[in-house]
Amino acid sequence: MVESRKERERAERGRLIVGAARELAEAEGWDAVTTRKLAEKVEYSQPVLYSHFKNMDAIAATVALEGFEELAAVLREALSGAASPPDALRRIARTYLGFAAEHPALYDAMFVRRTDLTFGTNETPAPLRAAFEAFHQATEPFAGAEHEALTELFWSSLHGLATLTQGHRLRPAYHEDRIDILIDLITQ
Repeated sequence: MVESRKERERAERGRLIVGAARELAEAEGWDAVTTRKLAEKVEYSQPVLYSHFKNMDAIAATVALEGFEELAAVLREALSGAASPPDALRRIARTYLGFAAEHPALYDAMFVRRTDLTFGTNETPAPLRAAFEAFHQATEPFAGAEHEALTELFWSSLHGLATLTQGHRLRPAYHEDRIDILIDLITQ
């Protein structure tokens, strides 16, 4: 019983650390998330942080995994309300781009920051596979033998749009037009 309580307390400290890192990153960007600032925010010493996570990259990777769980959930929800295959693509695109815009630091942890999370291998964590599966389902009606490639192309196109939008490199007035053109290219 004592051991399970200790395990629960340790898990709670880990969640506190990850939550604090995410809050700091969303408020100030990932460059502001240091072990010193994080230790101050959670009111634990830096050695306690290191007893839970090897380094800041490990904390960011844990944040990224949470983000993929959240992304997979909203993408599945978007798919469930689709009226047609093209509508599914459009809903996935809008949901993905909205997620990136609403959670820029989380998106950075998932896709921009260097991480040891693997994509497209047997070692790919379940949350990443779940997010990819939503894209895979949406592209299935339009894919032939190159289904995997089409799915990756759709996802990478959206990633490019999200990243360029976040960096204020694209004109906001064309947001919906870009989505429509992308969907037209896939569905033709």
